[in-house]
Amino acid sequence: VLQVPGAIDVAVEFTSMSKTFSMPGWRMGFAVGNQRLISALTRVKSYLDYGAFTPIQVAAAHALNGDGADIAEVRDIYHKRRDVMVDAFSRAGWIVPAPAASMFAWAPMPEPFKHLGSLEFSKLLIEHADVAVAPGVGFGEHGDDHVRIALVENEHRIRQAARNIKRFLASSAKQPNNVVPLAAHR
Repeated sequence: VLQVPGAIDVAVEFTSMSKTFSMPGWRMGFAVGNQRLISALTRVKSYLDYGAFTPIQVAAAHALNGDGADIAEVRDIYHKRRDVMVDAFSRAGWIVPAPAASMFAWAPMPEPFKHLGSLEFSKLLIEHADVAVAPGVGFGEHGDDHVRIALVENEHRIRQAARNIKRFLASSAKQPNNVVPLAAHR
C-alpha cells in the first residue's frame, strides 16, 4: 500500500519475517508507515505484550540489515521446486499452473474430482497418495475447486508425491465415482 502516492500520510503496512526470511512460527514482523499511526500502534502494543524474545529480535534485525543474498538463495530454491512440481505433476496427469512468486501453488482440482469439493479431494490424496494439500475451501467458499500445494519439500520428495498422485489418478480412473479402495495404493 505504501507504493501508492500519498499513502504514507494515511496508511500503515504490516509484514512478517516468516516467508521472506524463513522465520515461520517466530511471530516476528513489523509495521511501517504514517508516524502518528505507528506511534499509536506502539502505545497499544505496549499494553498488550512485552515484545519478542531478544535473540529473535536480534536475528530479525540482522536479517533486515543483511545484503539479501540469503533471500535470493531461498527464492532460487523455491523457483526450482516450483518448476519440478509443475513438470512432475503435469506428467502425472494433474496440470498445475506455475505460481509467479510464492512458496505455494493454487492448483485447480482435476476435473473428475471437482464434484467432491476440495476437502474430500484433500482427504483422498492423504489416504491414497500420501500427499497432503490444503483444501481450497479453507481460503473461502470460492476456493472449493482448488487446493493449495506448499512447496516446502525438496525436489526428490516433490517427484515422489507426483509418482504417488499418478498412481492414485490411474487407480481412481478405474473406480466408480473416482474413489479408490483404501488398500489400492499400498
